[in-house]
Amino acid sequence: MIVATTSTVAGSRVIATHGQVFGVVVRSRGLAGNIMAGMRSLFGGEITEYTSLAEDSRRQALDRMSENAGHMGANAVVRMMFDSSAMSTSMTEVVAYGTAVTIEPDP
Repeated sequence: MIVATTSTVAGSRVIATHGQVFGVVVRSRGLAGNIMAGMRSLFGGEITEYTSLAEDSRRQALDRMSENAGHMGANAVVRMMFDSSAMSTSMTEVVAYGTAVTIEPDP
């Protein structure tokens, strides 16, 4: 599955648009991770517990979006973006979304 943040894929043309597609993940850091992150925040610098949570969540949302696009008959997603929001003090929602399309090489 080709995923592009642009509206086109170089060397290809869109032959069918299947519609909006998304992948959603809601994640929470465990108690131990929150305690470690809290300790790190006292001293400043990167909080690796939350960085890895954010990276894993985005990757999983992207995988789910790609799988959903495949179920729609698409072979690519264009104009892909991420969005996230806090659902509570301990949970975050991450969404990958875009337009599912079928592309073919430009003649």
